[in-house]
Amino acid sequence: MYIPAHFSPDEALVDELLRNHGAADLVTVTPQGLVATMLPFVWEPSAGAHGALQGHVARNNDQWKLPASGESLAIVRGAGDAYISPGFYPSKLEHGRVVPTWNYVTAHVYGSLVVHDDPVWVEDLVRRLTLKHEAYRSHPWSVDDAPRAFFEGQLRAIVGVELVVSRIEAKAKLSQNRAAEDVEGVIAGLRERGDLSAADAVELANKARLAEG
Repeated sequence: MYIPAHFSPDEALVDELLRNHGAADLVTVTPQGLVATMLPFVWEPSAGAHGALQGHVARNNDQWKLPASGESLAIVRGAGDAYISPGFYPSKLEHGRVVPTWNYVTAHVYGSLVVHDDPVWVEDLVRRLTLKHEAYRSHPWSVDDAPRAFFEGQLRAIVGVELVVSRIEAKAKLSQNRAAEDVEGVIAGLRERGDLSAADAVELANKARLAEG
């Protein structure tokens, strides 16, 4: 991944992205070529030397059956994904030397893929995934709300996958290369368009510079 210095995130942002992301794209190199599946993961920083992403796929999904050669890749996306119009920049009126771009936060997580065709491992994973994504609700749904026989049948239909991390390349492209006035224009333009989470991400990434202004 091409990462200019001003778009290189600190470790805290990367950790937050991996802990709080939703679903990611798992990409493997197989004898049949590249194979990809979008699926939710749980980040386990204490697993292995560099942490691991743990998730599951449908048993009928061939990706877990196909041998993965070399490193596999999970593409994780965060808040801030948004089109940035040149019209957001006050500098457009000054000199016109502006072009459209795209803001985003992403991590490319590389590692070895391990398959867990084990109902005990998969049940623990499903419980942790559920706790993660139900935490915002005042009355969260629990695995134990479903009949046990039904739940066990669902477990048999999925297979666990774990990406044991070897390296992570992350990038937070959130208008940090623009003048403070243009950053304020981006925040205002995104909010006017209704992209509130993207606006908040730009504001947070540029908080120190905006405070100086």
